[in-house]
Order: sequence, then structure tokens, then C-alpha cells
Amino acid sequence: MNNIGKYCLGGFALAIVGFLCWYFSSIIAYILIAVIISFLGRPVMNCLERLEIKGYHIPEGLRAAIALICIWVVFILFFYTVIPLVSQEFQSLSDISITNIVNKLEDPLADLEQGLKRFGILESDQDVKEYIVTNLKSVVDVTQIQNMFGSLAGTISSIFIALFSVTFMAFFFLKDSKLFYRMLLTIVPTRYGEGVGNALDSIQRLLMRYFIGITFEVLIVMGLNILGLTIVGLPFNNAVLIGLITGITNVIPYIGPLIGAAFGLSVGIATNVDVDFYTVVFPLLIYMSIVFIITQLIDNVVLQPLIYGNSVHAHPMEIFLVILIAGNLAGIPGMILAIPGYTVLRVILREFFNKYKLVKSLTKGLEDEK
Repeated sequence: MNNIGKYCLGGFALAIVGFLCWYFSSIIAYILIAVIISFLGRPVMNCLERLEIKGYHIPEGLRAAIALICIWVVFILFFYTVIPLVSQEFQSLSDISITNIVNKLEDPLADLEQGLKRFGILESDQDVKEYIVTNLKSVVDVTQIQNMFGSLAGTISSIFIALFSVTFMAFFFLKDSKLFYRMLLTIVPTRYGEGVGNALDSIQRLLMRYFIGITFEVLIVMGLNILGLTIVGLPFNNAVLIGLITGITNVIPYIGPLIGAAFGLSVGIATNVDVDFYTVVFPLLIYMSIVFIITQLIDNVVLQPLIYGNSVHAHPMEIFLVILIAGNLAGIPGMILAIPGYTVLRVILREFFNKYKLVKSLTKGLEDEK
């Protein structure tokens, strides 16, 4: 077979693989979610493995079941305690009119408009009030967020089979850490088996640390914001709502914290429309901003170096460019998946294309993961 025939056959094979991945995308998603859950449960498995009771070790199947139960208990307790508070706050916020909020702030907005026009930042025919009403509606679209949570709850209640499938597969991925490897190795040519095995070992270690780190980062950011906002005088329910949103949006690199802070400040204004702006609301917004800034400093200086340093082993400029490219290609989902995707790509390049100078440069920090 000539080269053209080989390329055509290879392209046809890739097209078939792509079609099968698209057609069975839901099943593939279940498998990937189960793999991620197994990553989260692996530290529990390792702790139970070292546990010895009267000379006997806990069987591997029982350890996997305990680890899986621990994960689901944490998720259930989280949703059981947090979601009712969040739903109640969304219901309260949905009754607040953005237009009424801006009307209450008419004097501060007029002062702001005069100042911006005086310094030439704003044109004489532009209206700050109209601009803020339009943009504030997009930032604090409570109905849309509430519908999202409602849709999610409705979806979860109707996909028992999916939850059962993910739990079932996660149990066996926890029980046998090499199961996912063997599944992939069955579709890989024998001559590439050793390289794929080495790559999968490195990918598992890196992604396990990454996803565990991201989970702790979300919880810590959420906890710090709840604590700080409660200290500065925000009601606990409001603090929980803002903490949850800022924790989740913090997963989005760079712009996520800004989105969370904008939402939080908007909620701070919306829940204090009946008090004087300059004496009560404005100081509260300053204190809330300080809380967000301190949380981000802790995240940027302490949490992110630990997470990205242990998982990505890449230069910050390199990470920034990868996230920027992924954001341009796939928007916010691309930015969220950029770092784990780039980690997988670098491991594969290191394993199979390490003779090239560019690949050696890109994978320089991964030598210890072999």
C-alpha cells in the first residue's frame, strides 16, 4: 500500500473513531466522570490501605466502597446544607427590580456621571444610569441562574441511571487502579503499549493531584469569602450565596474571580436598597471588595502555586497563553479544560515525541513524572 493509501486509511479510521466518540458521548462522559471520582477517592484508598486491624488489612473491594461512600456523603451533605440556603436567597433576589435599585442610587450615579464627564471619560450624551441598568441586569440575572439550578436539580432527579452508572464504574476504577489503563491498551497497537502505559501512569498522578487541588481550592475560596463577608456585616445567607458563586466561578481562570466579585457586589447593593448609599452601602462595598482581594491574594500566592506547581510543571506565561488560546477556541469551557488538557498533551508529547527540541522545551518540567 502506498503512502497515499495509508493516509486515506488512517483518516478514515480517525473519522470512524470521531463518529463513535460523538455517538457514544454520554457513555464516554460517564466514564470520564467516574475516572475523576476515582481520582478524588484515591487518597482515601491509600489511607485505608495503611490501616491494619489485628494484623488484617481491609480488602480492596471494601476500601473502594468506603472511599466511594465518603465522596457521595460529602456531596450529599454539601447539597443538603447549601442548596436550600442558595435557593431561598435566589427566591428573595428574584423579587428585586434592577431598575428600582438604580433609582435608589440616583444621587451617587449622578455624582459619578458628572465626574466621568469632567475628566473626559464619558461623552456628554451618554447616560450612566441607563448603562448600569443594562449591564447590571446581565450580571445579576437571578432568574437565569435560578433556572439553571432548577434545571440542574430536575436533570439530576431524572438521570438515576447515569448516577448509578457513574457510581458503578467509579467503584471498579477505585478497586482496580489499572482498569482504565487496560481499557485503553486494548485499542492501542502492541508496539505502543509500553509508552501508553508510562504516559497513563504520569497522567493519573498529575490529574489526580490537579482535581483534588481544584476541589480544595473551590472549598477554601468559598469558605474564606463566607467568613470574610459575614465578618464585614453581610447576612449569613447572602454570604453563603456569594461564597458559592465565587467558589464555582473561581474555576474559570483569570476572569472567574472578576465575575464572582461583580456578582457579590451586585447582591450587596440589591439587598441594601432601603438604606443610605454613602453611609451604609458604600462602606459595605469597600469591605466586601477587601474580602475578595484578600481571598484572591491567598489563592494566587498560596493555593494556585501548590496546585499548578504539582500538576502542570509549566511556566506561568506558558499557562496563560494556553488558557488564552483555549478561551478563543472554546470560550469558558475551553478555559476550564485548558490546564488538564494541556497536561495530558505534554505527557503524550514527552513519551512519543521527545526527540524534538520543541517538545523537550515544552515538557522540561515533567522529567520527575516518568
